[in-house]
Amino acid sequence: MPRKSPAPIPAKNEVRNWTFLSNHGHVLVVISKNPDVRVAEIADLVGIGERAAVRIVQDLVDGGYLTRTKIGRRNSYAIDYSQSLRHPNESEHALSEIFLSFSSSQK
Repeated sequence: MPRKSPAPIPAKNEVRNWTFLSNHGHVLVVISKNPDVRVAEIADLVGIGERAAVRIVQDLVDGGYLTRTKIGRRNSYAIDYSQSLRHPNESEHALSEIFLSFSSSQK
């Protein structure tokens, strides 16, 4: 099996495209702003495909971070802000700590 060639090294003046939050974090931010948002809108706002958005929402439901309630043909989501962050380095912090900083910076 041939080995993969290493990723090209960007030029010094080339900017890498990265963010501090994962797609899971971005999905939570979108839902926090609009609990009745559709999956297609989540995908569009985060910049991912609909299947990825569905998987992420399901991950968040399975992890206890989201509750999904069916209202007619639509879903509404509620975030459990008391949940701890997942990484061992941040597990002593609650999700609410991050979202409080987002909401206070928007005022």
